[in-house]
Amino acid sequence: MAFKIDLLVDRLIPEELKRDEVGLRQARFQRYILLTTLLLSVLYALCLYAIDYAVGFWVLVGFVVLHVSFLAMLWQKVRLPVIGSAFCAMTIIGFLLLCVTSRGISSATIIWFFATIVSSFWLVGRRAGYYWGAASVLVVAGLFASEALGMRYPLLFPARYYYIYAGIANTGALLYAIIVVITYENWQKSAVRLARNLAEELQVQKQEAENQRDQTAHALAELTRTQQQLVEKEKMASLGELTAGIAHEIQNPLNFVNNFAEVSTELVAELVEEQARVAPDADLEADLLADLQQNLAKISQHGQRAANIVRSMLQHSRTSTGERTPTDLNALAEEYLRLAYHGARAQDAAFQASLETDWAPGLPPIEAVTSDLGRVLLNLLTNAFYAVRQRQRTGEPGYVPAVRVQTSYTAEQVRVRVQDNGLGMPAAVQAKIFQPFFTTKPTGEGTGLGLSLSYDIVTQSHGGTLAVQSQEGQGAVFTVALPR
Repeated sequence: MAFKIDLLVDRLIPEELKRDEVGLRQARFQRYILLTTLLLSVLYALCLYAIDYAVGFWVLVGFVVLHVSFLAMLWQKVRLPVIGSAFCAMTIIGFLLLCVTSRGISSATIIWFFATIVSSFWLVGRRAGYYWGAASVLVVAGLFASEALGMRYPLLFPARYYYIYAGIANTGALLYAIIVVITYENWQKSAVRLARNLAEELQVQKQEAENQRDQTAHALAELTRTQQQLVEKEKMASLGELTAGIAHEIQNPLNFVNNFAEVSTELVAELVEEQARVAPDADLEADLLADLQQNLAKISQHGQRAANIVRSMLQHSRTSTGERTPTDLNALAEEYLRLAYHGARAQDAAFQASLETDWAPGLPPIEAVTSDLGRVLLNLLTNAFYAVRQRQRTGEPGYVPAVRVQTSYTAEQVRVRVQDNGLGMPAAVQAKIFQPFFTTKPTGEGTGLGLSLSYDIVTQSHGGTLAVQSQEGQGAVFTVALPR
């Protein structure tokens, strides 16, 4: 029953108030008061009409009209203090008219002034409720004072109905008080339940937030560890053990081995499934075996290719001590140019490129970690050979791959320039080229750490600069500048 009443009352509440549970319950309670007094006003009007109390009847009719108006004003979002104040003023004036036409201070209507005080607290708030309560008390006190001064108020309906009127007034006041108290208690209980539910939801949300925070922290720690591992792997792959390019390129045959191994596993599963049939298809089995044999040959081919690269890496391995020693950049660049070209030829035996060098005569040695600078040069040279090889594969007529290495020096710096006539790079790629994990190579052919580590070695470890200049279709120039 209460649920049905709530549904009825909810029709009198604007939608925006229903979004807040606390506001919804408060709005319901306020409308309960107005609906209760509206219903009682209708009943009273009928009773007063029956006892031939014309003044009281029209006062109650006015109550009914004003109540309907107040409910409409609430629907139109008129501020509640305005409606509550009008309601209190209406009840005081109406009850005063009923009192002065039904024996004044002795009228049974007096009790309703206290109902006005109760209503004002719930409609206009505690502070304003005190004001309207004081006004009700002053009206009652004024009636008492006027009678004490000798004024007598008439009874404008037959005297034989007075006790009936008194019974109706007192019963109505008692009923109104009971309804208001029960409604208020229900509202208070609902508010307590709501507060408890909100507290529980808040606790759950807090726990979820803490769990998400822990998960995020764990994920961040895992990501940091993974990045560190990748960086360490990149360093180990290029730590003076031939070139970073060869270490990168070894991933290519391994990817082929993994891919063909996965396909072979699926072929074996299909073959086992086919052999388990009551009447296996001999042609299908033959096809599966042929595919499996071809895949194994590919695995062997690419495995041998990986073994050759590893042997090449072991032959030219270097160990870095991390100590700075006098380094001849001309000799270092020439050595790693040869190793980089060897790495490119290991990937493609048919690959040929024009190697151009311009060594600065009398280039003074610089204090540097030789193996680290060698790793930088090998990375730049490997990328250069990769770029010219990619352009060569486009089939451009008359194109001859060329890689040029030049050294120079001034009073403050020593420079090494690595230039290629490969595909080049757009400006957007140049802006990101030294960022960690950024790569223009296909998946499996690069980690995106080579240039990032090279940039750190030059700028952070040696206090130099690493810059790039490039145009699409015209190659690229990387310049390493180191302080003398």
